Amino acid sequence: MAQAIEIPYKTYLTEEEMPRYWYNVKAHMKGGHAPFINPQTLKPCTKEDLRNVFCDECIEQELNDTEELIEIPEEIRSFYRMFRPSPLVRAYFLEKELGTPAEIYYKFEGNNTSGSHKLNSAAAQAYYAKKQGLKSITTETGAGQWGTALSMAAAFYGLELKVFMVKTSSEQKPHRREVMRTYGATVTPSPSDTTEAGRKILREFPGTGGSLGCAISEAVETAVKTDNCRYVLGSVLDHVLLHQSVIGQECKAAFDKYGVEPNVIIGCCGGGSNFGGLIAPYMGERLQGKNGIEFIGVEPASCPSLTRGKFAYDYCDSAQITPLAKMYTLGCGFMPSPNHAGGLRYHGMSPVISRLYHDGFIKAVSAEQSKVFDAAVRFAKCEGILPAPESSHAIKAAIDEAEKCKKTGEKKRILFGLTGTGYFDMSAYKQYNDGTMTDYVPTDEDLKKGFASIPNVNIY
Repeated sequence: MAQAIEIPYKTYLTEEEMPRYWYNVKAHMKGGHAPFINPQTLKPCTKEDLRNVFCDECIEQELNDTEELIEIPEEIRSFYRMFRPSPLVRAYFLEKELGTPAEIYYKFEGNNTSGSHKLNSAAAQAYYAKKQGLKSITTETGAGQWGTALSMAAAFYGLELKVFMVKTSSEQKPHRREVMRTYGATVTPSPSDTTEAGRKILREFPGTGGSLGCAISEAVETAVKTDNCRYVLGSVLDHVLLHQSVIGQECKAAFDKYGVEPNVIIGCCGGGSNFGGLIAPYMGERLQGKNGIEFIGVEPASCPSLTRGKFAYDYCDSAQITPLAKMYTLGCGFMPSPNHAGGLRYHGMSPVISRLYHDGFIKAVSAEQSKVFDAAVRFAKCEGILPAPESSHAIKAAIDEAEKCKKTGEKKRILFGLTGTGYFDMSAYKQYNDGTMTDYVPTDEDLKKGFASIPNVNIY
């Protein structure tokens, strides 16, 4: 049972207290997760297999299953100082509104121009690309937060950037697209007719609004076919979760100031980057038997990879040109509905998160869009921040947990990740306010179509 303690509304670390190392949770996962597989050879991917797609240093981090702490270069820490450390906030006003005995905290990652946590990895990957001597990089983006963050980092390091933005999000969030262009990025709605992958997807799914899997296909193809260029991504892979571990490490350092720790940690789940980063140091301790924290990942009911997906080897993209990853997946051929949580519209889940979930260390729940926005508005009225639709999935689950405490009288400490702001999501809020927002939950028959695209690979 948590003891009552008066904790400030906001807790900031000093610049000197900012993490000097990324936390690699795989060091405590008994061999990490099943290896990525080369689809041509059906053997584990080597560094050489990945070298024409990713930056060299990111590959080293991707394949590192043994080192718990990986030093953050001082040049990246210097970049971080523009927007880090971020505050750990006690949600006193939300607690009061709910009438709960629970303590609610959120780690706010929206205090930068990109409006989200994505800049933590964008800064690192752009730095490594520049250090390697590359001239350009490519990427995909869903809601646009990753594309915005990477456009900022690319501009800072003098790199050209081509962004493939999920078509539905490009239409819903034209202002987010313009921020990217302002920083010098070229933005193409995906699927497009500029790549072989895009043209193939348009033939198979005419009129589609796209998906992150589609956009990844186009970005990877462009990187491979462009001289002195590599692909960088904002979620799913291990090195991205590694970079995001600064979130969890700052949370832990802030709580340690008061000699307490959370009982429940909650994050929204699309590809897994923010949730993986938020829980990293705590999960590392959990795997060593040092805590009993409950970890909850929240995903949209319209794209339920953890709660209704299959744990299998699958392609990370829709055109089936990437390596195979063992993850919870709806199938690389699954086309999600055009809901407003664009950053969560991915058919699969991080191999790290998938393995932890499969082994029972993580609980997963899903939420319908309208209920997520109910929670978002309730939070905004109390705490004064308009949250991103993605972040609002975590808010809903945190409210649910706090209301359980109200019924039982438990005084749990609940921590959730407020990954970003929703000021570029006003078309979604307009639909909610107008009462025209609809919910879509795929039927079992809908999911079967996606599952049919999962390759029959049962190696590990």
